Amino acid sequence: MDGEMSYEEYVNRVKEGILTDAGNCPVTPLLEMLQGKWKFQLIYELCIKSPMRFGLLKKTLNGITSTMLSASLRELERDGLVSRIQFNEIPPHVEYSLTEKGEALLPVFYAITKWGCKYIP
Repeated sequence: MDGEMSYEEYVNRVKEGILTDAGNCPVTPLLEMLQGKWKFQLIYELCIKSPMRFGLLKKTLNGITSTMLSASLRELERDGLVSRIQFNEIPPHVEYSLTEKGEALLPVFYAITKWGCKYIP
């Protein structure tokens, strides 16, 4: 599958079933990366303000536990969507920001936003 397929080509080919060169669905890996209650929200918050410290992310994401925030950030970092920089200063702190790969999701968020504004009151 060509990663630079136009939207028109996509619409024409999607009913045939679009597969990667390895024979996989190209959407499944992204959905697995973003699976969970908090990952979309984390990426969205890092789109708004980046870099952000752990404590500010925790305050911003009302209801997330420290354990879940740590796990979600670790997974997003593992998948190359978020970068983590540790500052060994006094006091020590860590900042999180989107990587280039994470920022490349902005058009996806834009499309989801447009859909949500149209179909969800």
